[in-house]
Amino acid sequence: MNTDSKLRKLLNERILIIDGAMGTMIQRYKLNEADYRGDRFKDWHTDVKGNNDLLCITRPDIIKAIHKEYLAAGANIIETNTFNGQRVSMADYDMQHLSAEINAAAARVAREAIEEYGRETGTDVSDRFVAGAIGPMNKTLSLSPDVNNPGYRAITFDEVADAYYEQIQALVENGTDILLIETIFDTLNAKAAIYAVNKYFRDTNREKLPVMISGTITDASGRTLSGQTLEAFYISVMHANPISIGLNCALGAAEMRPHVEELSDLAACYVSAYPNAGLPNAMGEYDETPEQTAAIVAEWAKEGWVNMLGGCCGTTPPHIAAIAKAVKGIAPRPLPVLAEM
Repeated sequence: MNTDSKLRKLLNERILIIDGAMGTMIQRYKLNEADYRGDRFKDWHTDVKGNNDLLCITRPDIIKAIHKEYLAAGANIIETNTFNGQRVSMADYDMQHLSAEINAAAARVAREAIEEYGRETGTDVSDRFVAGAIGPMNKTLSLSPDVNNPGYRAITFDEVADAYYEQIQALVENGTDILLIETIFDTLNAKAAIYAVNKYFRDTNREKLPVMISGTITDASGRTLSGQTLEAFYISVMHANPISIGLNCALGAAEMRPHVEELSDLAACYVSAYPNAGLPNAMGEYDETPEQTAAIVAEWAKEGWVNMLGGCCGTTPPHIAAIAKAVKGIAPRPLPVLAEM
């Protein structure tokens, strides 16, 4: 049974659990510049503190420990630490040439975390998966960064697609089970990622991995940052034939609720949701407790809206453990039966 078949079987049986925030957990280690640099980059010509993806090379022990914490909390799907791993975002640190290496290291660390967790705890890990995290990039194809020149674009579609292709190749060839195109605020960037996924599997004749797609509703208008309604976003990406469509980031669970309900009515595939731990406070921190988050998303499960649940910014292993406990035994959302034309 390949990964796609295995995932679909599990998704028909129960709600699967996605891990929580990586950045939140890294912040708890209070790392300094030297920690990020390690020996290899001790003389690097720019500051690298904050380049969390680099830690897959310089501090893989930390990344692996975080993965294991989420596995222990009940996560079925752990995301690679590659949210900004493509070369366009890595250029902020003049490390674009390290993109493939970072993604390869991230996939291996996540795979090792699952295998080690299984050995150390005696747990059957056949229902645990590595999702290669493909983030939105720090340049956008739909919006101009220059308010005085709305037609200007800082990057081309081909450049975005090429950057994603390199990332995808490294993730797939180093142990990733799923590709997760996430935190989408610009659907054109997501389309470049989808194009890169399809091109990679055509070029290599590999069996295509399941693709998860997760967008971001940025405010009460119910639209993405580039202006699409949720329905328009869904229609724009469904040609990718993803195993799931979902929402993450920007909103807490309470604010995300109506959008998850709408998506459940729209989607012909499985539905995922991993909200923030509420909205940030005045200090930019998240105060929502695991019990509060879990209580809200459990309502979604009881309504039959979701197939996968997890956490984004501000969430921790206790949040994921609380979510897993709250939805245990609740039936997953059934796939809709589409009328034949």
